[in-house]
Formats: sequence, structure tokens, C-alpha cells
Amino acid sequence: MEKEPAPSVCNNRGNTKIEEACEMYTRAANMFKMAKNWSAAGNAFCQAAKLHMQLQSKHDSATSFVDAGNAYKKADPQEAINCLNAAIDIYTDMGRFTIAAKHHITIAEIYETELVDIEKAIAHYEQSADYYKGEESNSSANKCLLKVAAYAAQLEQYQKAIEIYEQVGANTMDNPLLKYSAKDYFFKAALCHFIVDELNAKLALEKYEEMFPAFTDSRECKLLKKLLEAHEEQNSEAYTEAVKEFDSISRLDQWLTTMLLRIKKSIQGDGEGDGDLK
Repeated sequence: MEKEPAPSVCNNRGNTKIEEACEMYTRAANMFKMAKNWSAAGNAFCQAAKLHMQLQSKHDSATSFVDAGNAYKKADPQEAINCLNAAIDIYTDMGRFTIAAKHHITIAEIYETELVDIEKAIAHYEQSADYYKGEESNSSANKCLLKVAAYAAQLEQYQKAIEIYEQVGANTMDNPLLKYSAKDYFFKAALCHFIVDELNAKLALEKYEEMFPAFTDSRECKLLKKLLEAHEEQNSEAYTEAVKEFDSISRLDQWLTTMLLRIKKSIQGDGEGDGDLK
């Protein structure tokens, strides 16, 4: 009596064919990469990722989706995001939140630079920060949150920016390696307060000096006091002079320049159209 073939043999044969197809797609993808044909490379990596999923090889599938995303980044940013999101879904399902967070940052950067959709960039930086916090990677979480705060302030979401700057400032002021940065965060929080309301800025400044006494002697704190005084007196020239003096030692970046100009525009009689700090 003939024995029937075990079902697993057929399965193994099927799997072997899928594995071979996977290898061929991956080799093709790498050849397309060498030829700088990024869309074709992305598509081939994507096909390999789907076949890996059929084989229940989650990790390999996620890796291929990431490779696809990196290739597509150079040709089709939206498709790159789709592939990276597919990888993120697999990593979160596996409990690999730190890797998922890293890929959320990549997506945020694509939205920042390629697709220029700041709201979506913010959402991905926030998601990344959440995952990092859950894994106790507070330093990485703070980096993402500071990106969120900077963009929130640019979009005039000042309360959101203030909360983040205060939170990160409070987290870093007791750390001997990071406390030097705390003054920058309190400075930025105070500027956001200042744009909204002068009195709020004064009260915030007092609070920050109490929380973090080292802030009082910083150039940032001294500048804020001069700006508050100039604003109270509605003295546009004194305001500009204080900023120029600060800028001559510590160059103002684009973000600080934007915030300082927004405050200056609230001084009556400063009818300089676009405004100027020089």
C-alpha cells in the first residue's frame, strides 16, 4: 500500500519557491539601487517584504519595507512614507518600539523637507516621543519634543510650545551634563509667553529664576529683562539695541529671530512693515 506524501513536504516546496522569489526580488532591488533606479528598487524591496510576510518572517519583512522606504525616499516621498508605515506596524506588533520611533522620525523628516507638511511632521515627532518615553529613552524623547515645540511656536500654537519647553527644561536642569541647555528652553518658553502677553512673560521669568537660579545670571535672562523693560516703555530702539548686543556674542538662529520680531511688532509705533532687528 502506497504512502501518501506528508502535507508538510508540499508546504516546504511552496515555501522554498517563495524564499527563492524573495532572494531574487532582493537581488534585483540591489541592482536597481546600483543603477540609481530608485523607484524600481523600492518596488522590488516592497515585493520582497510582502513575500517575507507570507513566510511569517516578520523581522525580514520589516527590514525589506525599510529598505523600500529608503529607496523611495529618493524618488517618491509619499511611497517612502507608506513603506515606512508598513514597517512601523510590524515593529510595534513585535514590541520593538525604539525601532518604530526611529522610523517615525524618518517620516517626520520627509514631511519637513520633501512634502512640507509641518502638521504631519509634528504628529510623527509626537508619536516617536511617546514610544521613546515608553522605553525610558528620555533623551531621545526630548529631542523629538523640542522639534514639536519649535514647529508649534512657528504655527502660533504657543501654549503647546510653552508646555514642552518648560517640561524639557525642568527635566534637564538637575542633570549635570544637560543643565546648561535648560536656560535655552526656559528662554524659549519665556519668548512664547511674551508673544501672547507681557505680564505672563514677567511671571514666567520669575518662576524660571526660582526653579533654576543659574538662569538669573545667563545672558538669555538678562536679555529678556531688557526686552520686557523696552516693551513696557514701548521703546522700539531700546528693544532693537538689546537684541543687537545679544546677537553680537550669540548669533540668533532663524527661530529666535522670528519670535523676537513677532514681539517687536507689538510695540506701538514700530511701523517697519516686515520688521527688523538690526
